[in-house]
Amino acid sequence: MGDKDAVIKRLRRVEGQIKGIQKMVNEEKFCGDILIQIAAARAALNSVGGLILENYMKDCLKGYLQGVNEEEALDKLVDIMVKYSK
Repeated sequence: MGDKDAVIKRLRRVEGQIKGIQKMVNEEKFCGDILIQIAAARAALNSVGGLILENYMKDCLKGYLQGVNEEEALDKLVDIMVKYSK
């Protein structure tokens, strides 16, 4: 993976957001505020997923250009993209 430290840092930030949401629920905070925090955590997680997917796609493309079973590499990429986008 390209920038592993950046990905880990972002994941830790998401983890902190999730813990904050748990605390908000325990403290019975306003539902609207909790939902906003959930949306922010989801967006942050999607951002990290996008970075990882981008990295994977680049690796897959490198494999394709180097002649590593093109069809299999592309099938795997499509499969992962479909699963990620659900």
